[in-house]
Amino acid sequence: MKFINLNKNKLAVLLAASLMVSACKKDGNPNNLPDVDASSYAGKIDGYANADEVYASNLVAYWSFDDTNNELKSNSAPTSVANATYVTGVKGKAVKLASGYLYYAKQFDALKTDALKSFTISSWVQIANNGSKKTMLMTIARPSTFLGSLDYRLNTNSTSTTMLGIGPRFTTLGGGSQDNLNANLSPAFGASVWTHLVLTYNGATGIFKIWADGKDIGSYNSRGTGNNVFKAYEPGEFIIGAHYNNIPGKEIAGSAADFVAMTGSIDELRIYNTVLQDASIKALYNLGKAGK
Repeated sequence: MKFINLNKNKLAVLLAASLMVSACKKDGNPNNLPDVDASSYAGKIDGYANADEVYASNLVAYWSFDDTNNELKSNSAPTSVANATYVTGVKGKAVKLASGYLYYAKQFDALKTDALKSFTISSWVQIANNGSKKTMLMTIARPSTFLGSLDYRLNTNSTSTTMLGIGPRFTTLGGGSQDNLNANLSPAFGASVWTHLVLTYNGATGIFKIWADGKDIGSYNSRGTGNNVFKAYEPGEFIIGAHYNNIPGKEIAGSAADFVAMTGSIDELRIYNTVLQDASIKALYNLGKAGK
């Protein structure tokens, strides 16, 4: 009898252990989800196959510069072009400007007052400091007005070889001006170095950030709300690589001659009508490095 009782005890222990293993397996997948197919992630970076998949429904303006200067979402060609050629870019080709610019006299619907409250602007740039003049990477310009609705300024007037000054500004609902500056951190940059630059602006919170190579490098992000929020004034035009003062016939009389037409290259200029999440900004950087 003692032998039988011992087997019963062993049986009880084995049964309890079996139930525990079964319970553990069930708790590990309580919703009976299917196994992950690893092949669906093959070749992807940060979950994306290419940059076109990042916030695709919020992309409202896009320049690929793959043998065209057209804005591809609206298929809009520039009104005038100066000193622009195509070179190998981060992804496909890029536009290289030699004291040049792309000028679009039309106002893009996606960049009008009611359409653009918040934004993300992503681009890849090759540029060096020139020691004398600033460079306008792009501007949502206001005809006959020195300050645009949004001026994406690069402070290339510096002689520094280690600091690229990025100083974007925008015009506010109240008619004032708000800006930001990367006062401390700087990305790797230069005439032969591709640098990923991103601006984000949240119209609900007033947060205006500068990103470079996947890092937030702005010096003071909070720009305020109320009358301090960004406004895309109408009528408007769009310029890549220049200020009005760099375009013959468009000069603003009596204004400062702070800018020079751009010498450098631009690729994959994208404008979104929302603020991308931090992870997606880093994904754009990583995808670009991989040529995707």
